[in-house]
Formats: sequence, structure tokens, C-alpha cells
Amino acid sequence: MKKLINSPENVVLESISGLGAAFPDLVKVHFNPNYIVRADAPVQGKVGIVSGGGSGHEPMHGGFVGKGMLDAACPGAVFTSPTPDQMHEATKAVNGGKGVLHIVKNYTGDVMNFEMAADLARAEGAEVEAVVIDDDVAVKDSLYTAGRRGVGTTVLAEKIVGAAAEQGCTLKEAAALCHKVNAQGRSMGMALTSCVVPHVGKPTFDLPEDEMEIGIGIHGEPGRQRMKLKSADEITEMLLTPILEDLPFQNGDNVLLFVNSMGGTPGVELFIVYRKAHEILTNRGIKVSRSFVGPYITSLEMAGASITLLKLDDQLTKLWDEPVHTPALRWGV
Repeated sequence: MKKLINSPENVVLESISGLGAAFPDLVKVHFNPNYIVRADAPVQGKVGIVSGGGSGHEPMHGGFVGKGMLDAACPGAVFTSPTPDQMHEATKAVNGGKGVLHIVKNYTGDVMNFEMAADLARAEGAEVEAVVIDDDVAVKDSLYTAGRRGVGTTVLAEKIVGAAAEQGCTLKEAAALCHKVNAQGRSMGMALTSCVVPHVGKPTFDLPEDEMEIGIGIHGEPGRQRMKLKSADEITEMLLTPILEDLPFQNGDNVLLFVNSMGGTPGVELFIVYRKAHEILTNRGIKVSRSFVGPYITSLEMAGASITLLKLDDQLTKLWDEPVHTPALRWGV
């Protein structure tokens, strides 16, 4: 499979080096162990927000480091959890005296390693809280998780909690807010193709040209159902209906509608999905107050999309609208 790489073993190192070279005003990249911090870290008197996970989901998480979002991100190998020492050192690097919140996607390795890092930091006197994101309605347990997977709501939590931290909230307030976002967000994705992990060099799974998989995970984990390819409108309804029924979302709700590319799906197709999702929500009396469309939590070059719905209130809406300035996300600045 063709890829723009030099060698599989250097993909992550060279990628984060490039990120640091491209945005030196926003981030600093630390090596051995690898982590990315905002350029002005640590910010004194501010709760530090740290996340991380396997590489291959860019721009998550390194692209979301900066003012109004993450203070640090820990990139693991492709589709592999970062190590506790990465998370521990990143936690120390952003601790401005007000504690540090870990935002953790619900994958077994991520949860275990962030727990170890938090214990190490607490042993040194740091205040650390952790919130696990588990918003994927597709399956309860998968190859990588006990319970639901953490997907699109992770990005929304990082933005909203990052804004609150910028405004001076306490560590307990940041953790409570992150729990709230997780409780009010639901996601589901699908794949048209597999992706190719660089060190494997072949597709993660076989998906014939005339088939698709509904409920796929961001590492290529199996979904709910494999079936013949449907139209964009049919696919959108298959993704959105289980999301709506799970919370459940109801007539009169205000929501943020997030249509995400898995990496290989272009904007022209994402907006076709968004159009149908908006229509379905409007017909149910649900108001789309905020929208978010693009490749923000990807699976290398996988063709496919995911939909995330977040139930909004005044607090979440105001924090979403607050300025953000990161390599991958910026507005209001």
C-alpha cells in the first residue's frame, strides 16, 4: 500500500516533529518520552487539560493543543496507547498549581496507563482527576474496550472543558463538566474501506467494494453489521437513529451536530450526510444550534464517517463558542 512515509518505525516521531516545526508559536514537542504541550505551558493558576491516545487519529490529539483546548497531548504508536511515563511527564509539564484533568477515551490500554500516570503524579503531590469518554452507541464491548468506546464526543469535551479551564474553573468543576459532556454526547460511525497501519502494510480488514460496515471502531474494530452498500441518506439514518434513541434525544432539544470524516471521506460527501442528518433532526423537533463538520477524529485513510450529537444547554453552548487557538481548531481569535 502506498503511503507518504520514510519508514514505519519513524512515522510518529517524524509526524510530531513536523507538527512542532509547523506551529512553533502554539506548541512545543518533547521527545523521550514523546508529548506535545502548548507553547506557554505551564499556565500558572489554570487547570491543566491532558489527553492522548494512539496515533493515526489526527488531528486528535496533538492538533488540539493550544489556548482554549488541551494543554498537552500524548501520542502513542499508531493505534497503540501512550505509555504511563509519557502521560506522567506531560502532567508535570502542564501543572500550573491548580491540578490536572486527564480526558481519556475508553480503550483498555489508555485507561490503564492514564491511571498509572495519575497515581505517579499524585504520589508527587499533584492533584489529578480523570474522566473516561464512552460515547459510542454501536457496541457495548469490543476488541479494545470493556464497555463503550470513546470517539467523537472526546473532541467536543476537549474544546468545552478547555474553554472552562481557560476561564479559571477549578479541577473539580472541570471534571464535573467533562462528565456532563460525556453524559450528553452520543456517536456512531461506519466504514466504506479499511485503513492500512504503516507497520502492517495491508488493510486491517477486508471489505468488498459493494459492502460497508455499520458501527465500526476508529481502530478498525468490527461494528454492528456488515451489509451491501446503501445510499448516503440511508446510511445517515442508520447512524443517527440509534444515537437519537440511546440518550434519548427529544423534541425541543438543542444539539451540536458533528459529522466527522474517518480520514478518507471528502467534504463534499460529509455535507451530504450533514444535510440528511439536519433534516431528520428538524423533522423530530430537535434544533441544530451548532454544527461541526470535517476530519477531526480519523482512522488513518479509512473511507467512512461518524455522527456525534451533543445535547446543549446555555453553559455548553457558551463554552463551545469561546475562542480556541490550536493547530487544527481556531476561532474567535
